[in-house]
Amino acid sequence: MTSYLDRLRAEGEGANPFFTMTGTKVVRMDGGVGELSVAVRPDFCNGEGWVQGGLYAALADEAIVLAVYQTLGEDETIATITESTSFLRGVNAGSLRAVGRVVKRGRRVIFGEGQVFDGDGKLCTITTASYAVSTR
Repeated sequence: MTSYLDRLRAEGEGANPFFTMTGTKVVRMDGGVGELSVAVRPDFCNGEGWVQGGLYAALADEAIVLAVYQTLGEDETIATITESTSFLRGVNAGSLRAVGRVVKRGRRVIFGEGQVFDGDGKLCTITTASYAVSTR
């Protein structure tokens, strides 16, 4: 069975409909790190003109998952258990960069952390998440 990371390597961002819809680019998915970037568009913003918070959380989650998939065996898959995002800074133009890492890999649960930065490298959000590991 072809893994998610193998599909991303072979097909590019088109292997993930969210990436296609948002224009998200995979910057890195090796060395235990997942990294994504996206240009901020007006349709990402809320009524106040700031990037809607769900986009930060989604980018962080996707970056963490790129790191998590690097730890999985061929017969393993994951499902999100919990996710929490702290919002530190708003963005309304430019770009966003999400970086995800595995904090701890257990037999049945994986803990990860993702950070989203603005185009100047300033930290915007921190997301922590846990994922259940199961076999296919």
